[in-house]
Amino acid sequence: MVSKIDRRNKIKTRIRGKISGTAERPRMSVFRSNKGIYVQVIDDLAGVTLVAASSKGLEGGTKSEVAAKVGAEIAKKALEKGISTVVFDRNGYLFHGRVKSLADAAREAGLKF
Repeated sequence: MVSKIDRRNKIKTRIRGKISGTAERPRMSVFRSNKGIYVQVIDDLAGVTLVAASSKGLEGGTKSEVAAKVGAEIAKKALEKGISTVVFDRNGYLFHGRVKSLADAAREAGLKF
């Protein structure tokens, strides 16, 4: 029996073999824990995080609503830095619930992926 973590790591490895972030089109990576959600915009060629946002300090609402706030926040920060297009890396998580809320909010705030 394969555990959830093993399944996610297998998917994550497969995805990371196909996508990479550049300076022109960085990778937007999502990490989700039981308590919070974190997102980074990463230039993989230089190995640096360009922009980051998390649910730390945000209060009120369901986990999906908080994830939507984080998505809007990362889009705002990225647009301020001149980043308008990213590659979305769901990091092995299924694209529903909090991950989908974050992605939809980032798209609505002006980020393209």
